[in-house]
Amino acid sequence: MPGFLLTMASQVTCGHGGKASPSAPNPRVKVMGQPVPMSSVPYLVAGCPFQVATPGGPVPNPCVSATFLPPTLTTRVRSMGQPLLCQSSMTGPAIASGPVPTGPPLIVASPGQTRVRAM
Repeated sequence: MPGFLLTMASQVTCGHGGKASPSAPNPRVKVMGQPVPMSSVPYLVAGCPFQVATPGGPVPNPCVSATFLPPTLTTRVRSMGQPLLCQSSMTGPAIASGPVPTGPPLIVASPGQTRVRAM
């Protein structure tokens, strides 16, 4: 699935609005001056407001991380032997910190650049 390559400036969120950021940049590839994220590392989520209703009241259960699914990574563009992430790449369920083990997949709101497309 083609799409614009993601950069470290991409806007990615969890399904509840928390901000997701890649845990490591690719040291070799930059697009418009921004490094692209490594596809093999998880995205870490901060500021997820999700709570689970319990008999004792709501309990925080924020999303904390998610990884992109290999079948949705680029098939023709690679760096350091790894495919890159593009706007159409998808994550598996987000890993949550509390009693509910997973959350919704991450959402790519903006790829961070609109010059380089990949398949």
